[in-house]
Order: sequence, then structure tokens, then C-alpha cells
Amino acid sequence: MIELSVPVVADQVDLLEETLLEIGDARWMVLQDLPTAQSKLIGVFADESEAEDAWQALVAAAVVVRLPSRPNSRILAEADWRNSYKAHFKAWHFGKLHWVPIWERETYAAGGDDKIIWLDPGLAFGTGNHETTRLCCERLVSLTQDFGFDVPVIDAGCGSGILALSAARLGYRNVIGFDNDPEAIAVSRENAEMNGLLNAVEFFVGDLVTGLANRKGGIVLANIQADVLMAFSDQLLGSVLQPGALVLSGILARENDQVREHFVAKARGWKIEARVMNEWSDLLLIRS
Repeated sequence: MIELSVPVVADQVDLLEETLLEIGDARWMVLQDLPTAQSKLIGVFADESEAEDAWQALVAAAVVVRLPSRPNSRILAEADWRNSYKAHFKAWHFGKLHWVPIWERETYAAGGDDKIIWLDPGLAFGTGNHETTRLCCERLVSLTQDFGFDVPVIDAGCGSGILALSAARLGYRNVIGFDNDPEAIAVSRENAEMNGLLNAVEFFVGDLVTGLANRKGGIVLANIQADVLMAFSDQLLGSVLQPGALVLSGILARENDQVREHFVAKARGWKIEARVMNEWSDLLLIRS
């Protein structure tokens, strides 16, 4: 395997993360060393040809980001790749739900009636550690107090299926997840099988039009990106039952006001609130 890496200066991190969201290539990630506040872009690829193609695609997309002419490159054994992930993906929890790396399965213990979602960073499309996913997960846990577990839950643009699987593990009994990428659905089903939830969530291929057609949820989750959320706001709002909740994430903190104004204009009478986590934010819209 080939690892490509480049240092990233602080004022470029937001722009680079936005570019990575736009191109949707989960092989790239931006890592930050908290003690030194230094950031680095890292990508891991099967071979030199794949690495070169990915680098050229990134350079073409990142027109507003200052990137070096060439990245640092080194051969990376698969064992090194797995271990490098272990250094960056740690267990975390909110309320009674825990998200735990699979390698801690034999040692991790959740107390009482707490519940666990096992995550495998070797699978594509994320592991739940990103702020956008955490924001949604925390909203989902909190909403159980308002809506109980009988309302249907929709994970729109489900990626690795973490939000839908979290809903099922919490106890929601009617959960679906869809994504326009068939590979994402395959990964979602692998994650479901790993957690013993293969029959608890219906995953299928669909976009924000076909996936939401004739479907409504008491809780609708959409962790995508700001421009897509606004472009399909009518479909998202129209998919929420009354009463119900719409959780939007994938929104950079500096974009939140723009997205909020867009939805305020369309969701008159809905209660709207926002939260910020580092450079990212969410919106919660409650339809009473």
C-alpha cells in the first residue's frame, strides 16, 4: 500500500476538508495533532498508480487550496495501516450509546444497559469519529426523550450506515437508510452484519428524490453537505412527519447562518436550533 501525505497550514484546513467532502473520496483524511495544532493530509492507496490518480484528482478539485507540487510518499504495510488507524480512532459515547473500534471488542465494557456500535476503520465511508457524524448521533440519542422509539427513522445519504445502525441499536423499530452509491450500501450492510443488525435496518440505493419518494420519518437524518442540503430542502422537509424532527449535518460552521436562513424561509413555524463542534455544525428542525 502507498501512503501520500502533505502538511496543511491552519488557514487551509477548512478549505481542504470542504474539497474532500465535495469529491467524496474517503481514502483521504485530514489529521490534526492537538498538542502542536499541526495538520496533515493523508491518503492510503492500493498501489502507486492508484495513488497518482487520486493525487491528480485532488489537485484538480482543490483549486482554492495551496498544495505542494508533489506529496510525500512511502510504502505502507497493511499492518502499519491498521495500526495507524488505531492511533486516531478511539471509543466515544453519548448517553447510553457507545461507538467502539472493533479491535476493542474483547476488552471494552459498557456499563449497565448501555449499548455498543462496533466500528471497523478498514471499511470505507467513515467510522463515526468525524464531528458531522457525532453531531447527528448526539441529536439522535437526545431525540428519544421527545419521540420515543415508535417513530420511523430515515438516514438519508447513509454512507457507512452508522446513523441508521445507531438508531436500531438504541431501539427504534422502523429504520431505513439509503445512499446513491451502491458501494456505500454494501459497506452499510457489512457494518450491520458485524453488529448483528442485518435485519434491523433496510438499506437500499437511492438519492434524495427517489429515496424519499412516498416515505416519511418521525426523525430524518441527513449528514451530507451544505449545498446539497439546500438544493434538496423541499424533499427533506417534505419527508418529516408531524410531529417530527429533521437533523442536518455536514455543514461547516461558517456556512451555518446561510443554511439556517435558507431553511427558516421554507420551514415557517418549525423550531430551529444549531450547534457547533470545532469547525462543523448542525441544524435541528422540529415540526410540532
